[in-house]
Amino acid sequence: MKEVFAEGFGPVADENSRLLVLGSFPSVKSRAVGFYYGNPQNRFWKFVCGYFGESVPADPAGKREFALRRGIALWDVALSCRICGSSDASIHDVRIADVPALLRGSRISRILCNGGTAYALFSAHFPAFCGMTVRMPSTSPANPRYSAEAWKREFDGVFGDAK
Repeated sequence: MKEVFAEGFGPVADENSRLLVLGSFPSVKSRAVGFYYGNPQNRFWKFVCGYFGESVPADPAGKREFALRRGIALWDVALSCRICGSSDASIHDVRIADVPALLRGSRISRILCNGGTAYALFSAHFPAFCGMTVRMPSTSPANPRYSAEAWKREFDGVFGDAK
């Protein structure tokens, strides 16, 4: 697979966001549809919507509306990078997102890094926020160690009262 320079997406967040889910960088399929977790095999939307007892919205606009309505902010640690396909291991020449600016004045109390690369990039650039950050098992279809139970535990800690 050929290496490309790619741009990610802006944040999905508003004044009601309570939880930030940070990925590393959008996959090829996500970049093709223009929204987070766009690979239909990725477990993210199935888990999150199922957690709240809702169906997965059919399109990016519906997913954006769902995330904001439920207090979930979405972003990636890398705003842009050089990457081969969807391989996190190939990411380099990274421009890092200004996550502290997003957090300033927000209600976000927890950051879930979706996978090891997201966590490594985030903790290397923003160690002051590691106390509110959890490394989660990636929802990627390439991750055989995904754990819905781990995701549920963290969501319960933020949304258990409002579910």
